[in-house]
Amino acid sequence: MVALVRTVAYLGLEARSVEVQCQVAPGLPRFTVVGLPDKAVSESRERVQAALSAMGLALPPKRITINLSPADLPKDGSHYDLPIALALLAAMGVTDAEQLGDWIAVGELALDGRVVASPGVLIAALHASEAGTGLICPAEQGPEARWASGVPVLAPRDLVSLLGHLKGSLVLDEPQRGAVAEAALGNDLKQVKGQETAKRALEIAAAGGHNLLMVGPPGSGKSLLASCLPGILPDLPPAEALEVSMVQSVAGTLEAGRISRARPFRAPHHSASMAALTGGGLKVRPGEVSLAHLGVLFLDELPEFQRPVLDSLRQPLETGRVDVARANAHVTFPARVQLVAAMNPCRCGYAGDPARNCNKYPRCVGDYQARLSGPLLDRIDLHVHVAAVSAIDMALPPPTEGSDAVARRVATARARQTARGVRSNAELEGDKLETFATPDEAGGKLLLQAAEKLHLSARGYTRMLRVARTIADLARAESVGRTHIAEALSYRQMTG
Repeated sequence: MVALVRTVAYLGLEARSVEVQCQVAPGLPRFTVVGLPDKAVSESRERVQAALSAMGLALPPKRITINLSPADLPKDGSHYDLPIALALLAAMGVTDAEQLGDWIAVGELALDGRVVASPGVLIAALHASEAGTGLICPAEQGPEARWASGVPVLAPRDLVSLLGHLKGSLVLDEPQRGAVAEAALGNDLKQVKGQETAKRALEIAAAGGHNLLMVGPPGSGKSLLASCLPGILPDLPPAEALEVSMVQSVAGTLEAGRISRARPFRAPHHSASMAALTGGGLKVRPGEVSLAHLGVLFLDELPEFQRPVLDSLRQPLETGRVDVARANAHVTFPARVQLVAAMNPCRCGYAGDPARNCNKYPRCVGDYQARLSGPLLDRIDLHVHVAAVSAIDMALPPPTEGSDAVARRVATARARQTARGVRSNAELEGDKLETFATPDEAGGKLLLQAAEKLHLSARGYTRMLRVARTIADLARAESVGRTHIAEALSYRQMTG
């Protein structure tokens, strides 16, 4: 007899069907797992055997073969423990094999028989919804699985309670859907004194989802400005919140099934590797650019990142996804991010500062900024200089306008963009770009003159139109005019 239990293999945000086949046959006692298992899957033999022993069950003195089908699909992760144990119990006659055919099982086993958490349960639940089956998962991840609509969920704490439910001697309660986590909005713009130009650029970036680079001396408030961005961005719509939670589920960072409507804000250290930033590793996992999907990726001290690491962002910024190619797998993660970066004008940080001199100017500026490639800078829509803040500025009373007022203007501008059928103006392209962002005669003339003088690339020209469209949206203007083009051009050139 061969017992079958269904589970899944994760490839990016995609779940592939996997059938766990178990055969208990006469022969020398042996427990074998085949079907391209990785180290964690191969070690499931020891965890399963210990969990069954904790229940008072011993493996039969026969040849036990577990096949993970399809055999040519690589299997990795500890979530295969539970389906392997269930298939073995069915083959041993402890539970009904046919009854398990209506379920997909995922979960790791502890040595005492507890079912413990493993990454990717939300992905498995959505797959079960498409397949029309139920899902068996760890108890602590039941709230996460319940976000997939219409999926029966069994969330046992241990194997004993699961077998009791399947036999009808115990009834497991249906888990409740996870709560919606309250957003942590970060700092308020009232904390930023002066820097009106930078605050205006931050508002434009938030309203249109544009990439932003802030250049200024140390202590000028660049990091503080970036930390204010979450407080002015609009909440995620439910569908996008679920999309972000899928990435967090695969990464194992979705706690207690809580889904947040706040946009992600990721700020990796400049020592981050390419795999940490874009994804990869021995077991391919999403990187920071995917964990920031539909949110903000903040890179402080931008030139201090390794140049190959920064250049690896060029394709994700353009396409909105990361393709990780390996010899045995090709995985795609979403990466539709808003890049916000900060940097000093030079290594010492004081080039252009009237109060302090840069002893190696202008070579210090050229060498430092040369660490950033032209194609990467071409993908940044807004370049703004953040001047040093004086003691007189710090002594001034706080600004009267805070993040709440700016957030309302941003939400109004985003609503206009949603009505055009795009999430933000940063995604305007093709016919929609031509229809909604084409400037009037005076604006078009100014843009052509500037494009010729600044030697704008085709990408730079397109991004300039998108920024101008956002400025027009903030002004509630129906068409893009000369003033909108002029303001967009003022943010285009990098200043140092």
